[in-house]
Amino acid sequence: MRDNLVIIAGGGIGGLATALTLQQIGVPCVVCEAVREMRPLGVGINLQPNAVRELYDLGIGPADLDRIGVPAKEWALVGLNGNDIYAEPRGLLAGYNWPQYSVHRGQLHMLLYDTVVARIGAQAVRLGQRVAGYRKNANGGVTVSLEGADGARSELTGALLIGADGIHSAVRAQMHPTQPPIHWGGALMWRGTSWAKPIRTGASFVGLGTHRERMVFYPISQPDPATGLSMINWIAEVTMDNAEGWKQSGWFRQVAIADFAHHFDNWVWDWLDVPALLREADVAFENPMIDRDPVPTWRDGPVALLGDAAHAMYPTGSNGASQAVVDARVLGAAMVEHGVTPEALAAYDEKLCGPISQVILRNRGAGPFGLLNMVDERCGGTFDNIDDVIPAEERSAFMAGYKAAAGFAVESLNKAAPTIAPGARVAG
Repeated sequence: MRDNLVIIAGGGIGGLATALTLQQIGVPCVVCEAVREMRPLGVGINLQPNAVRELYDLGIGPADLDRIGVPAKEWALVGLNGNDIYAEPRGLLAGYNWPQYSVHRGQLHMLLYDTVVARIGAQAVRLGQRVAGYRKNANGGVTVSLEGADGARSELTGALLIGADGIHSAVRAQMHPTQPPIHWGGALMWRGTSWAKPIRTGASFVGLGTHRERMVFYPISQPDPATGLSMINWIAEVTMDNAEGWKQSGWFRQVAIADFAHHFDNWVWDWLDVPALLREADVAFENPMIDRDPVPTWRDGPVALLGDAAHAMYPTGSNGASQAVVDARVLGAAMVEHGVTPEALAAYDEKLCGPISQVILRNRGAGPFGLLNMVDERCGGTFDNIDDVIPAEERSAFMAGYKAAAGFAVESLNKAAPTIAPGARVAG
């Protein structure tokens, strides 16, 4: 193996974005992924402009992203009586130099995977190989323990290990053996997709309800020319008593629509029929809204965490996948400056760990959906004029604070130099 080989634990969005970044800057890498076969799993996610900028710089451009989603035009919060709480343009319409995309998570994943295979080769992703742990070596490198899907065990040695192995990360568990268990705040989510006519701008992200019961929905495909229907991604959410913690054996399961649709039986307006939207879904998946407490560092010598392994967060800010892409690029920039060294991991950790830990806590406090909570506290969720409940200046300041913390404030993002300069390579 090359002396500067980087081993990546996990072939999700963060791990594959890291592989593409390392290939771009001339660093050899291998991705070890537990599943035997890559498949397009999941439903809708949003890619914020800061992540789209990085994908463009990786050569994944509008033509690629248009195939798997749609550029978002609006982000809106709506009260229980159907009146707007807050609405703003998104992406290019908001003045960003890059769009925001609502995409199918599985199709994005496969796009990244196919791109890795095309650019680096199929051997760059070892399927059916789970990173179970690591050992720091006297020469400064790292050896990882691999568990095959067939039960076989092996080892692989490299210069660095990037733990991008998700919320259940084995790398993080070894790095922080006393970390608290996964945190569940009491919100239960049901996710699915339905074919329906898109509303408002035709590419609007809409949050509706309160912190106790909420719907989020947005299109992830262009309208079918024949029917005018788009694939609408939706999330139905109910907050319940979590005093005894999560009691089910798993974190993700398929359920019948009838298991939860009754919570939203009365959510019908002249512009939206939630029960009808739910009925159009073929399948729904249930999972609790979970995250992990922030840790003081993402680094242990030649080992660093990335993506959900570093900062699993509530999806209230629609920036979990976006941050994983940004992580990969910041890590690559650190290697351009410091080489394939633990010093590069230290620089990456110094730049992101503290600020993104604060985003975890902001999202746990409802993130931008905190406006729904404020309306509920002040008027019970029903109002005629939102300005009488929360003045426009207060609403705008609330949203600006979140975008700044999450790294996609429009002026600062537009003015920022590329994370990795065009043509930059790691010396040697």
